[in-house]
Amino acid sequence: MSELDTVLRGCFVTGTDTEVGKTRVSAGLLHWLAVRGLRCAGYKPVAAGIERLAGESVNEDVRLLHRESSVSLSMTEVGPCQLQAACAPHIAAELQGRTIERAALVAGACALAGRVDHLVVEGAGGFCVPLGQDFDTADLAGDLGLPVVLVVGLRLGCLNHALLSVEAIRARGLRLAGWVANTVDPSMLHPFANLRTLRALLGARGAPCLGVIPRLTDPSPAQVSTWLDDDALHTLFALQRTACQGFSPVRNLTFNHE
Repeated sequence: MSELDTVLRGCFVTGTDTEVGKTRVSAGLLHWLAVRGLRCAGYKPVAAGIERLAGESVNEDVRLLHRESSVSLSMTEVGPCQLQAACAPHIAAELQGRTIERAALVAGACALAGRVDHLVVEGAGGFCVPLGQDFDTADLAGDLGLPVVLVVGLRLGCLNHALLSVEAIRARGLRLAGWVANTVDPSMLHPFANLRTLRALLGARGAPCLGVIPRLTDPSPAQVSTWLDDDALHTLFALQRTACQGFSPVRNLTFNHE
């Protein structure tokens, strides 16, 4: 792929696996940007699994990112490739006789980038999910060149999954701008010891923790955003803090077991 003529600003959100909270974090980031008066858009290039929601056939993740974007967008602009089956994207595309077009996904991101201050792109599944015979999500992230935010699902195995994801991100020449811990298993044994290990190992690789999210009864983007590190996000998005902006401290996390 050729280099982009459009300079993209924002981040690419990926995860240590599927169902680790990428959409929840992406929507929280959009909410954080929007309440600061910034023009922001969510972008889910490939989404697998369509439901009937509010009288419309749409992917649930696309719908949430659309709702949290602060500029007027169509569902198609937010989610240009929505596939019917909730399975691996390349398989879902095959089932429909479709091909996921790499160039079209990049073009969609560029079109949005010209209308917003920041673009929050959410990948599909983990970092290296196949999208076609000759490219995957990691290739798409490389095409866009955005700093990467890794969502680490807190559960048994998260250390290995996080470190492997970091190695894959760095191997593509991308910058890991930070990581967010999201509680997948609230009964996980020794969560704070795992968090200390993640902070040490990922911090040594230049990636700060952007927040630690507990299991929320109200997982709304507004609530998720309160668990993100305000200072770290100012750095991520290269924003200057003004005197009129409040300070949102990192909140304390509790688990059922330690």
